Amino acid sequence: MKLPTHDRYTYSALGTRADYTWPDGKRLAVCFCNNIEVFGFLSGLGSDSTVIGAPQTTRNYAWRDYGNRVGQWYLFDLLDEMQVPASHNLNSLLLDDCPEIGERIKQRGDEVVGHGRTNAERQDVLSEQDEARLIAECTESLTRHMGTQPRGWLGPYLAQTPVTLDLLKEAGYDYVMDWPADDQPFWMRTRSSPILSVPYSIELNDSPAMVFRQHSAREFEDMIVDQFDEMLHQSAKWPLVFTVVIHPFVIGQPFRLRALRRAMTHILEHRERLWITTPGEIAKYCASLPAGIIPGS
Repeated sequence: MKLPTHDRYTYSALGTRADYTWPDGKRLAVCFCNNIEVFGFLSGLGSDSTVIGAPQTTRNYAWRDYGNRVGQWYLFDLLDEMQVPASHNLNSLLLDDCPEIGERIKQRGDEVVGHGRTNAERQDVLSEQDEARLIAECTESLTRHMGTQPRGWLGPYLAQTPVTLDLLKEAGYDYVMDWPADDQPFWMRTRSSPILSVPYSIELNDSPAMVFRQHSAREFEDMIVDQFDEMLHQSAKWPLVFTVVIHPFVIGQPFRLRALRRAMTHILEHRERLWITTPGEIAKYCASLPAGIIPGS
C-alpha cells in the first residue's frame, strides 16, 4: 500500500538536524500572533460562541464584531504595557471597515501578515485562477492600506489548495504559517523557488481551544504556561519557536484577557533568555543562514 503524499518537503527528524542559535545566542523565539478578521452579515462562514456549526445570526456576527470594536483595543493596550511586538494576520477587507486598526498597527510598528480577504470564505475550494485573484486582491489592499507589502501568509482556516504555495511564492511571499508540522522553520518546495514554513500553533490557539473545545480561560492560561515552560526547557537542546495565537473576539473578552495577562507576565519573567520577535523576523533570519542549516535548504 502507498499513501497519497506531496512533494513540498521531505521528512527531517529533529535529532538529526544542524544546530544553530537565534540572534544574540538565544534559543527560544517567542511570537504573539494575532488574527484580526472580518465576516459577512448573515452569510458565509464564521464561528459561534456557543454552538459549533451554528448558522450565521445577528448574535454571532455581533460577538465577532466585538473583537474589532473593543477586544482588539484591549489587546493593543496589553501589548503596549508588556512592551512586546506582535504580528497581525489581517483580512484585507477589514481595513476598509476599520481603518483605525491599521493605523494603530502602523503606530506600533508591528508586522502585518496576509490572511485572505475575509474569514467568511475559504480558499481551498477555489480554482487556481480564482485563488490567484484572492491572493492578489488581499496583497494589493494590505499594501495600499499599510504602505508595505506583506511577506508572510496565513490562509483563512489554514486552508490550501495543491497550488497555494506556488501562487504565494509567485505573488512575492517569503513564508507561510499554514503547515503546523514543526517547532522549527523549514523550507518547502514550490514550482519556482523555496518558501519558508514558520511555526504557528493550532493547539496554543484561543479559537480551537476555547470556542471549539470549550476550554476555560484558566485552562488556556495553563496551556500557554506549560507549553512555554517545556519549550524553554527543550530549547537548551534545540532552537525552537514558541507561538501564542489569539483572536480579539475570543481572548479580548475581559475575563479571558486577564488570563492572557497572567500567562504573558509569566513568559516575560524570562525575557532575557528569549528572542521576542515576529514571524517575519524569523523568516529573514533563516534566509540569512548558510545552506544546510534550516531543513530543506
